[in-house]
Amino acid sequence: MKLGSGFGWLWTAYAVSTYGTWTAFGAFPLLAVRVLHSSAFAVSLLEAAGLAVAAVVAIPLGPWVAHRPKRPVMVATDLSRFVATASVPVAYLLGVLTYGQLLVVAVVCGAAGIAFGAASGAYLKHLVPGERLLVANARFEGTSWVATAVGPPVGGALVGLLGPVVTVAADALSYLLSAFAVRRIRGDDVAAPRAAGARLTGADLVRGWRFIRHDRVLRRLFLNSVLVGGLIMATAPLLAVLLLGDYHLPAWQYGLAFGVPALGGLVGARLSAPLVRRHGRHRVMIVSGWLRAVFPLGLTFVGPGVSGLLTVIVVEALLITCMGVFNPIHATERLRRTPPDHAAQVLTAWSVSSRLTQAVLMLAGGVLATRVGPLAAITVSGVLLLATPLLLPRAEAGRRREADAAPEGQRAVGAPR
Repeated sequence: MKLGSGFGWLWTAYAVSTYGTWTAFGAFPLLAVRVLHSSAFAVSLLEAAGLAVAAVVAIPLGPWVAHRPKRPVMVATDLSRFVATASVPVAYLLGVLTYGQLLVVAVVCGAAGIAFGAASGAYLKHLVPGERLLVANARFEGTSWVATAVGPPVGGALVGLLGPVVTVAADALSYLLSAFAVRRIRGDDVAAPRAAGARLTGADLVRGWRFIRHDRVLRRLFLNSVLVGGLIMATAPLLAVLLLGDYHLPAWQYGLAFGVPALGGLVGARLSAPLVRRHGRHRVMIVSGWLRAVFPLGLTFVGPGVSGLLTVIVVEALLITCMGVFNPIHATERLRRTPPDHAAQVLTAWSVSSRLTQAVLMLAGGVLATRVGPLAAITVSGVLLLATPLLLPRAEAGRRREADAAPEGQRAVGAPR
């Protein structure tokens, strides 16, 4: 299904920056440990504080993005990430790199990433007809998971050959190329109208959350998404401690355990639209939503040796495949339910809440693991995940929404043109 050259350039921008980010995955912690000799707590703080502070900084960006044309916003945020990220290899070569600089760069890139995501999501709604949004979101989802599978091994090889600053430089270059791709998009743009001389108010800052709260289906999707993402992310550092520390898994096997299953995300993303056409959007969303909450409990059975490695690969592959099916449906439903003039603020509120929840749950998981051990903490996360599908939209709301989806999607996309 053709989606037009505008979508092609937007997809290219996303793909380039995503591959760059995943190629540089782990570079900041590596620099903190090997170059700056930071403690384990400092490395954890770099990850959690980067997420949390970036999310808080991004709150006023929602209204700012909403009332401005989206393509210039995407270019500006890409250039901001390029400058911030490129400062790291420059400082390293000059011998002036500090932990504080890594933290500032993490915050700038995180906040700019939230703004870029809000702008690109609002622009995607403007760019792609409503009935094709699921296909478009599935392509973004598939790209994300392939980058997750390919990026870290490539980045690891580059680190081994040339050092961690090379992968950071590659990440910086990817943002510059992304900005170039966005600049290649032709056609009109979209911006929510604003009264002349109007100033930013507290109501503007929380408008995205207010809209989510007043839409029952959107509210349930939001709560489910934020909690599932937070609980899954909370297990990532715990698995690292368990596999690399307690079970002494070689680094290449650890990379294999998370690289290979990511290909399941591509499979799931490709299956998403055909499954929806055959079984209906709501049914596929509910089934895949339940499965992605059930499979993580399998990590409870992870042990040392090859059997433990295979357990992680199988469990993660099943989980990520279900996420590959679920995420495009979830992203499409979110855009369909959001008017064009609220899209940027809703997407910003969503990202801010997700990152803050991830930071809090990661820290809570770390505290719990120090008391009961990483495997027990992973089990607690898996048990809590089992309750999250109860937050998904109910069947009657889903069926009513599907009946109205095509006309509303066409009206929403056509409105600003």
